[in-house]
Amino acid sequence: MINLGLQSACDEALYQLGLDMEELEEIEEDAGLGNGGLGRLAACFLDSMATLGLAAYGYGIRYEFGIFNQKINNGWQVEEADDWLRYGNPWEKARPEYMLPVHFYGRVERTEGGAKWLDTQVVLAMPYDTPVPGYRNNTVNTMRLWSAKAPNDFKLQNFNVGDYIEAVLDRNLAENISRVLYPNDNFFEGKELRLKQEYFVVAATLQDIIRRFKSSKFGCRDPIRTSFETFPDKVAIQLNDTHPALAIPELMRILVDVEGLDWDKAWDITRQTCAYTNHTVLPEALERWPVFMFEKLLPRHLLIIYDINQRHLDAIAARFPGDTDRLRRMSLIEEGQPKRINMAHLCVLGSHAVNGVAQIHSDIVKKSVFKDFHEMNPEKFQNKTNGITPRRWLLLCNPGLADVIVERIGEGFLTDLQQLRNVLKFTNDDAFIRDIARVKKNYDLAIDPDSMFDVQVKRIHEYKRQLLTCLHAVTLYNRIKLDPSREIVPRTVMIGGKAAPGYHTAKLIIKLVTSIGQVINNDLAVGNKLKVVFLENYRVSLAEKVIPAADLSEQISTAGTEASGTGNMKFMLNGALTIGTMDGATVEMAEEAGEENLFIFGMRVNDVEEMDRKGYNALEYYERLPELKLAIDQIQNGFFSPSEPHLFKDLVHMLLNHDRFKVFADFEDYVRCQEKVSELYKNPTEWTKMVIRNIAASGKFSSDRTITQYAQEIWGVEPSDVTIPPPNEPLF
Repeated sequence: MINLGLQSACDEALYQLGLDMEELEEIEEDAGLGNGGLGRLAACFLDSMATLGLAAYGYGIRYEFGIFNQKINNGWQVEEADDWLRYGNPWEKARPEYMLPVHFYGRVERTEGGAKWLDTQVVLAMPYDTPVPGYRNNTVNTMRLWSAKAPNDFKLQNFNVGDYIEAVLDRNLAENISRVLYPNDNFFEGKELRLKQEYFVVAATLQDIIRRFKSSKFGCRDPIRTSFETFPDKVAIQLNDTHPALAIPELMRILVDVEGLDWDKAWDITRQTCAYTNHTVLPEALERWPVFMFEKLLPRHLLIIYDINQRHLDAIAARFPGDTDRLRRMSLIEEGQPKRINMAHLCVLGSHAVNGVAQIHSDIVKKSVFKDFHEMNPEKFQNKTNGITPRRWLLLCNPGLADVIVERIGEGFLTDLQQLRNVLKFTNDDAFIRDIARVKKNYDLAIDPDSMFDVQVKRIHEYKRQLLTCLHAVTLYNRIKLDPSREIVPRTVMIGGKAAPGYHTAKLIIKLVTSIGQVINNDLAVGNKLKVVFLENYRVSLAEKVIPAADLSEQISTAGTEASGTGNMKFMLNGALTIGTMDGATVEMAEEAGEENLFIFGMRVNDVEEMDRKGYNALEYYERLPELKLAIDQIQNGFFSPSEPHLFKDLVHMLLNHDRFKVFADFEDYVRCQEKVSELYKNPTEWTKMVIRNIAASGKFSSDRTITQYAQEIWGVEPSDVTIPPPNEPLF
């Protein structure tokens, strides 16, 4: 409604019907079709592509059940199915006329005419289209999501009377492909159903793209183009992490087996068409599929990958003769039990451009993750720092702040966020400072409004270090207990996020947060000085409430582990100050605003690398820092879990003995930095001035800027600011 300029008209129309827009928005289900950051980034990108007038499509799976709903039961996370389609989805349109077949299993036969993939099982991909309107430019793009349908003859070819019911029930097996989203974030789980999902979305999408390429005239479905020479000029495919990596062998299969191109020409077209975005450096997140699974599920693609790999290894051997170790490191096939296919290597090899999502991340990608590939083809590697759409993450979720800014600098910043620099001249304007401070305290959350809202909302993961926030909260609590008369800035610490259902440590971290909250929030000696709250079922609609209300944004991952982060940008744009490590896009936030306008602490990437070389000794910090020792002892000895004293022994054992993310190493500096935060918060005027400087510096972090860079530097297209005339006006 905001993008179409219809918000006021819709509000008024609903009011006249006796309905309330806000109540309706509360009832509407989130379409939770992604895991945290990656899916939300894609949504911001779709908004920007439409706003920039790019002819772009977003493709994915129409999961019947999205990311689970999180319930907290006795302090533990419990997962509930997210039946978001229960009452239908009014924004989508089924397009059965574009339904496409997707093949699985079968066998490969070599013939004179080339390889043939035979005796396959077919599943149908039914597209559902959702419109994506640009911001007030009358451009509407499409997000097309595929749903799996069993063909009518599924398993019925060879039935006899007794098998009929069984065969009809077995249709579920085919339709399970789009049943549920795998809820792992930054963790690879090699399940066959997941591989089926990855191929399903890729196979359907490529058929769709090629059909559209062949139909040169709008509205005409007759295949006209037969030459693929111009394919890379007309089509760009951006692989959003390795999940759609199968697009590379699938496009090769279509070009070679179906369209009859020779291998070298097909490979050239594939490479020029595809580009790959890497979103994580964590080794456990990289997809490495067992060869035996491919052999069974996608036998033709396995042979294509073998062929790609052979030519790749030949090229390496020619360039670096005798370097067998390099061959092993760069191969698409990892030897071992079982043999595995490294999907990230496949993506790098089959793409003409490879990018990370923040400068520091792109540097790590070149220096370590894909070091050998960078040495071979340095020209491929780029950076595209992530961004967020200001339409959703300011105008929609924080209209009060947007109004205050519009009053001073006009509306231009909504499509050119760099114009926020113009608010810098109001940094010392008393009325502006008052307006910003007023907006920051006008929110809809039932907690002490006079306390500082100290917020960490993101997936629960060891590398994001929610444990550091917990240790700080316990340290504050101990200080209050030691000296109740001590003047302290009241804080409400809010932690929210989902843990992958099989990630025991992450679920234990949630239990620790709730247990610490249980003790602190019920201690009369503490009163309103400190509260610890776990925000249940963190999702986009909750983020839209929490982010505008936050005073302090926690971005405290170990340096070198967070690829970019986008929550950090949303907080900055909405006037929260950041306490963070020099990691991900926070580094660039500090560059834009000046490091003195963020609360930066902790080890830098080179310090972490140095510590890895020397060895990290958690015990040394534990013995040297009395406040850390006290907090750890309390957690370990059941102070926060009196009915189960040993509940957190695994967490403490991990922190003391094998903590890959070095929580203790940054504890002292983090606590010191938090003291600076409290000191500044005591001076509301100076705090608000720093808020204004942060808002003014957030212009770089618009997804419009990110997409413009993708368009110009990878896809070879130019964004347009032309507004198409509305349908009731003539085009020319």
